[in-house]
Amino acid sequence: MLETTIAAIRPADEEAMAAARALHGRLTKPAGSLGALEELSVRLAGLAGVCPPPLPEPAAVAIFAGDHGVHAQGVSPWPQEVTAQMIGNFLAGGAVVNAFARQAGASVTVVDVGVATPLPTDPALLDPAADPVVLDPAVPRLVVSSVRRGTGDLTVTAALTRDEALAAVRTGIRIADELIDAGAGILLTGDMGIGNTTPAAVLIAAFTGADPLDTTGRGTGVDDPTYARKVAVVRAALARHTPDPADPLGVLAAVGGLEHAALAGLILGAAARRTPVLLDGVIAVSAALAAAAFAPDAVCAMVAGHRSAEPGATVALRHLGLDPLIDLGLRLGEGTGALLALPVVTGAVRVLHEVATFDSAGVAEK
Repeated sequence: MLETTIAAIRPADEEAMAAARALHGRLTKPAGSLGALEELSVRLAGLAGVCPPPLPEPAAVAIFAGDHGVHAQGVSPWPQEVTAQMIGNFLAGGAVVNAFARQAGASVTVVDVGVATPLPTDPALLDPAADPVVLDPAVPRLVVSSVRRGTGDLTVTAALTRDEALAAVRTGIRIADELIDAGAGILLTGDMGIGNTTPAAVLIAAFTGADPLDTTGRGTGVDDPTYARKVAVVRAALARHTPDPADPLGVLAAVGGLEHAALAGLILGAAARRTPVLLDGVIAVSAALAAAAFAPDAVCAMVAGHRSAEPGATVALRHLGLDPLIDLGLRLGEGTGALLALPVVTGAVRVLHEVATFDSAGVAEK
């Protein structure tokens, strides 16, 4: 599955991008007056291979959840059980991501790809296998696809085996296919996992070569001693595993999380289907680095929703060559920043569909 997905990823369509630029030049507005929105719409035309590109709707948020053995190193003040508890909150519609998704009319799919503690709900009641996937903004959906119950402690051992990392990547690809087959016009990344900013910092350092001080942030807002310990953990993991960025599956196995690997798969799956994927925060962009290492042209499908307050996110976005659409100092995760950026993406495409040209509107050009 991974090999065929990578083989299906193609570069942006230059003719469609040229057509989008030319169309912008004929619309009833000064050239370049929409700033970054114009280049975004051009990129989306290149991804779709047509101008104007399809409207990015309906939107589907995929929240991948997993736990981390490195939590034992004291990198987060939150107990690990919160991961499972927050899944219950997602399914009850009580999280910030649910509020933003309702506002945007986006569906929410929660994927247990490696939660360590039992979920606070009966998965049998929400098993999607018996019914076709329906993108219902009113009803969050749970998919239980656990590879293992949490990763190993990456300061002591590899977080995952290569087979486990591959299984998580395949889960992400499958979820992308399911959501696109159900009609999604854009995928949004979400994540949940106590302690997951630590492996994200290691992944970003591994793929970019940046110093751990530049890739490691305070996550949920840790104090100075915890932050210093977190930076030391990132350094220790890099020294122990010496991950090779040319081997993205090996990097994910050594120092990643199950949700990071699954998000990489989601991004690859979207790129293979020429569907845009709107990246959330630092977890998403660390996974995006892995996806780009698997298939450099996968970057064509990526839209950076926002600039996370986590410093590693800026490092990763710079490496990917992506400019974030909004910058609000967010560091929640869940897909919240991506959802807030969604109307910007939709607006960028809607301009190409609905704005009149100078000729059609009878407006004189300068």
